Amino acid sequence: MTLAIEIIAWLVALTWLWKVIEATFGLPRIPNLLLPQHNIAPAGSPSITVIVPARNEAADIAATLHSLLAQDYPNIHIIAVDDRSTDRTGDLIDTIAAQHSDKLPDKLRALHITELPPGWLGKTHAMALAARQAPTDYLLFTDADVLFRSDAIRRALAHAVATRADHLVTMPTTLIHRWDEAAILGFFQVFALWGSRPWRVADSTSKRDALGIGAFNLLSRSAYLQIGGFESLRMEIIEDLALARRIKQAGLVQRVAFGRGLVSLHWASGISGLVSVMTKNLFSAFRFYIGLALLGCLWLLVFCVAPAAGLFFTPTRIPAIVAVAAVLWAYRLMSRHSGISTGYALFFPLGALVFVFTLLRSMLLTLKRGGVIWRGTFYSLAELRKNAAPLL
Repeated sequence: MTLAIEIIAWLVALTWLWKVIEATFGLPRIPNLLLPQHNIAPAGSPSITVIVPARNEAADIAATLHSLLAQDYPNIHIIAVDDRSTDRTGDLIDTIAAQHSDKLPDKLRALHITELPPGWLGKTHAMALAARQAPTDYLLFTDADVLFRSDAIRRALAHAVATRADHLVTMPTTLIHRWDEAAILGFFQVFALWGSRPWRVADSTSKRDALGIGAFNLLSRSAYLQIGGFESLRMEIIEDLALARRIKQAGLVQRVAFGRGLVSLHWASGISGLVSVMTKNLFSAFRFYIGLALLGCLWLLVFCVAPAAGLFFTPTRIPAIVAVAAVLWAYRLMSRHSGISTGYALFFPLGALVFVFTLLRSMLLTLKRGGVIWRGTFYSLAELRKNAAPLL
């Protein structure tokens, strides 16, 4: 038994070591849009529409829209979608649009949705409806709590045009307000390296390495239409990742870029807020398969918790040191772009345990309710499973 545990410990350590070596050489290949060569205007001045779906986002929508209206790229239009909000979201959108109607006519347009058709999630329906009314060269799908630096869209669009990208993701910067947010989000940024290798996103032959982020999904209009738009993703809870997978499967050109501070958001307040936000979508990431979710929990315990425990046992101490050192190096690599200190690697096992708890909570609540409740709307599990895209 001791020998088997030691062998497993070494397999975990060597796998972590390989992952970090791969990231060490891969991450520097991702463009940094903050560098001087990216401070240019897009060739040909293509038009772009920013689509902002919002349901009960009164606390954040004004700041998001003001940051978009302050963009230094002129050929930009904004459609803010009030998706059946019961708070002041719709009124705020109308007020801001009216305030800018004289100096920036048609720059910001409000779209109000009062009913959700059957067979749709609210967010995908809002984005699909807005996209139909945006005959521009490019579409940028974002969220109602995202802040944009004044040159963010110009730099990103210039890079997309220069690289002939059909889909560009600019990695957002997460605003940290509390230590526990940094502890959990630090885990996420390293754990995400196992899900998709961002340095392989541009490789058309690497089909599993697709990346989509709801804060900044920039698509050419032709690519959006080619994959069937959000009409083909009507019931996708994690619609950003599903969109990226469709782009990759269609053989279109996908790109990812860094740019710390260009696109920013505060995801949630503390551990409780993060758990609440993730409960909605974690089970869906495993396509609602119970066995797959439980296997994911086991993987997290073996690869992310066990190495820390292994430090206290003589047979596993050396491989545990190797694994922990690899995790520390991964934090160092990612901290250059996220700003989350390497010291938060101490909380890596805690982050894994929180993730396991949240995944189990997401699964159990979804099964108990027979579906998912998000922002006051219930979506049945049967319908979600029926419309779930297959795993790559």
